[in-house]
Amino acid sequence: MTEVRNLSKIHYRIMTPLRYFFNDSRAVGVLLILCTILSLFISNSPSGSWYLNMWHTAIPSMNNAVPDSPGKWINDLLMAFFFLLAGMEIKRELLNGELSSLRKAILPFGAALGGMVVPALIFILVNANTAYMHGWGIPTATDIAFSLGVASLFGKRIPVGLKILLMALAIIDDLGAIIVIALFYGAKIKWLFLGLSAIAYLLLWACNFKKIKIGFIQLFLSIILWYCIFNTGIEASITGVLVAFAMPLTILPKIEKYIHKPVNFIILPVFALANTAVVIPADFMTALSSRISLGVILGLVAGKPIGIFLFSRLLVALKIAKLPNNIKWNQLIGMGMLAGIGFTMSIFTTTLAYNTNASRDMAKIAILVSMVASLAISWIYFGLFSKNTRSIPTTQESISVVRDIAIN
Repeated sequence: MTEVRNLSKIHYRIMTPLRYFFNDSRAVGVLLILCTILSLFISNSPSGSWYLNMWHTAIPSMNNAVPDSPGKWINDLLMAFFFLLAGMEIKRELLNGELSSLRKAILPFGAALGGMVVPALIFILVNANTAYMHGWGIPTATDIAFSLGVASLFGKRIPVGLKILLMALAIIDDLGAIIVIALFYGAKIKWLFLGLSAIAYLLLWACNFKKIKIGFIQLFLSIILWYCIFNTGIEASITGVLVAFAMPLTILPKIEKYIHKPVNFIILPVFALANTAVVIPADFMTALSSRISLGVILGLVAGKPIGIFLFSRLLVALKIAKLPNNIKWNQLIGMGMLAGIGFTMSIFTTTLAYNTNASRDMAKIAILVSMVASLAISWIYFGLFSKNTRSIPTTQESISVVRDIAIN
């Protein structure tokens, strides 16, 4: 009996903290940061070449009709489930929530535009009359996974409405980054597959219109849609948002119930590991002081919050948009700082903008520094200026935030 009691105590001591951890909204942000640190450490270790090669090892495919490396499978397919989860929340808010009116819904679109235009202008000014100007698209992106993961670390310092606004802005920003890549960075769109994508998407909407219960038909059409979008040359993970918008509102909670934890505690950490496999150059400070680095850092760290705030303020002043309930302007500035985390799409744009490894390395290092700087500045900002919440939320409070955002 004594042994049984001891085992029970051990089980309780181990499982209870784990249970709290996996129910805590901050766990996602902690995991992302830990995975980033681990990945950078392994990548820059003396025997890190195997780790770098692992994500880029070629997988035989049908003329590149599907992703041809583990890293691409993660970014193009697994991340579609994250976009699905994010898209469902956006749809709910557009129909019945904080973004349900035109004046509210237009705000994230305007904020996202400002968060792209101002950083691009800053980069162009810093790199004027140089061969590096073509990289102006690098600081225009906001990374959905990292920005929301970091936001979750702040608990109730960031209200639910602000997290929803950040999610909407980040998705719109990501779509904008894809358009920028398609128009200015040589992405070739295959129009046949684009047409097939449109047909598959219309059939998904037809299932919704006919009130066909979710099942094999919707799953099959979603797979076809992902395959066609991947072969157009467009970022295939955005399929998740399209599928979410095509699903009936009544079945969203059921889907969320099944994918919420796998997305947060499996897909996002794996995504972080794969996308932070970056080698830091030996001449770190030299790379950091280059015009490319300065343009990227100033664009992301300063340009993002300035652009988001100015465009939002203008739209509200002109009475075109309306600030969501219980959101203040000082909180919007803090959200703009979080939007300065532009990791994934920024690195992807870097690979398209520059042909030399030296230029790419300078830009990548600047992106990593910007991510750390945006995290630190936003942490200090919300800690000093958030008046409505305690500095360290309780576990129960964090659980309620998760329920409000994802399970509802």
